[in-house]
Amino acid sequence: MPAKDPLNESSKVTITAQALAQFCDDYLSANAFKDYAPNGLQVDGGQPIRRIVTGVTACEALIDAAIEAKADAIMVHHGYFWKGEPEPITGMKGRRIRKLMQHGISMIGYHLPLDAHPIIGNNAKLAEMLGLTITEALYPHESHPVGNIAICTPQSVETLIQTITQALGRVPLHISSDFRFTNEGESNNAKLIERIGLCTGGAQDMIEQAAMMKCDAYLSGEISERTTHSARELGVDYFACGHHATERGGIQALGEVVAQHFGLPVTFIDIDNPA
Repeated sequence: MPAKDPLNESSKVTITAQALAQFCDDYLSANAFKDYAPNGLQVDGGQPIRRIVTGVTACEALIDAAIEAKADAIMVHHGYFWKGEPEPITGMKGRRIRKLMQHGISMIGYHLPLDAHPIIGNNAKLAEMLGLTITEALYPHESHPVGNIAICTPQSVETLIQTITQALGRVPLHISSDFRFTNEGESNNAKLIERIGLCTGGAQDMIEQAAMMKCDAYLSGEISERTTHSARELGVDYFACGHHATERGGIQALGEVVAQHFGLPVTFIDIDNPA
């Protein structure tokens, strides 16, 4: 007998793009955030939703994969219409949105709300993957913190690197807080890591706040030239684990929540990105 198609199995279940976005808005407390892009429904494909694809970024490759999967909606962490970008829907952005509209695919995006959610957010899922326990906000005044502080069993830098590599499938770039080197060129840093600041994605400059909060290390996605000097001068080991790699967890978890709530098939598609 031919394999059953999940789309046919759930073909009687449909929702609107507005209903999907409203559920996610409420679940993520999206209205509580001042963000760099609109959260929620960004492109309305105008079709009932029966199948959903999730991904980190709404790039053209993800759209093509969604078309091939016969999806009616895409849910992402990095959507469109960022502050400061050109407003005309031309060029690369025009091609992306044109494909969505031509195939009746809605696009829903959540940025900071998906970073900060205490259960399925990017920081929460990353901490879970690394065996860390989140204890407090990186910025204590934030009611919905986009950065956190976590603790772990005291461990060496080498052990933490091994854990990150296994969890994310890539070796992090480590900047030692100890700038002293032996004749063989290796760091003398033998300190143990126990208190870790973390914020996924492009949050490398929060390392100064991690130092103020007396963290042993700070973990994020990207690194800038200045981050190296900050780590050395602030005495905080820095781990650049990849913007894309650190932000896969949240959107996958949101997709699982949506699938369970609505009874629709949701598929995560990982478009490789070394950054």
